[in-house]
Amino acid sequence: MKIDPSSPAGLSAQIAGAIRDAIMAGKLIVGDRLPSEAELAEQFAVSRPTVREALKRLAAQSLIRTQRGAFGGAFVNRLSYEDAHAQQITTSTLLLGMNEVSFDTACEARFAMERACAHLAADRRTPDQLATMRAEIHRQGQPGLTDEAFCASDVAFHRALVDAAGNPVLSYQLAGAVEAMQPLMNMITFTARSRGAICALHTRIADAAEARDGAGVAAALGELEAYTRALAQSVFAARAQAAADPR
Repeated sequence: MKIDPSSPAGLSAQIAGAIRDAIMAGKLIVGDRLPSEAELAEQFAVSRPTVREALKRLAAQSLIRTQRGAFGGAFVNRLSYEDAHAQQITTSTLLLGMNEVSFDTACEARFAMERACAHLAADRRTPDQLATMRAEIHRQGQPGLTDEAFCASDVAFHRALVDAAGNPVLSYQLAGAVEAMQPLMNMITFTARSRGAICALHTRIADAAEARDGAGVAAALGELEAYTRALAQSVFAARAQAAADPR
């Protein structure tokens, strides 16, 4: 493992990257103990605080865990899909927020990926997952629910549908789509949407999942996508009209 002192990337970031690459390549496996801070500092020709910062980066990514005591140190962690969800959501949010991704592009991607879960979710859904979807639909129908709470319930409903597919890889990939794209889309459409229309579509999705009708789940998701796009178009048109006529 080597670093380049002349690189514009910080030394701690390079060290973290080198260790992460070694883990990905299988040179360090789950349970392996990393060299001590002093040994890493000597190996990379840096100070111990720089090594310590690199280890903090790796721990924040759940790639390593630290243990105190005589047999302590830093160890390669077993990364679970649940541990990785937060990173996926953060990355997706940053990509959408910092790059020029159109609403239609984000909407198309988000619903295309969720429809990939439709048949699996219909086949594999559990009573608890159905109960979660029903509970969120009931919550969404409450008259005093704030926009923020409605958005959170919307995300929880779709997360339950995705998790019902029973595939951790799909759940991980869709964590960013549901929990990053969905709130951003809601921020744009909440002024124009009908909660009743959304609840009706959510009910159709839950009914189809309960009936183990994957095609029905996919069809209702398609209608929800079309409705979401229409909402965005109306919002953007109103904004353009207001900009053209600021009186």
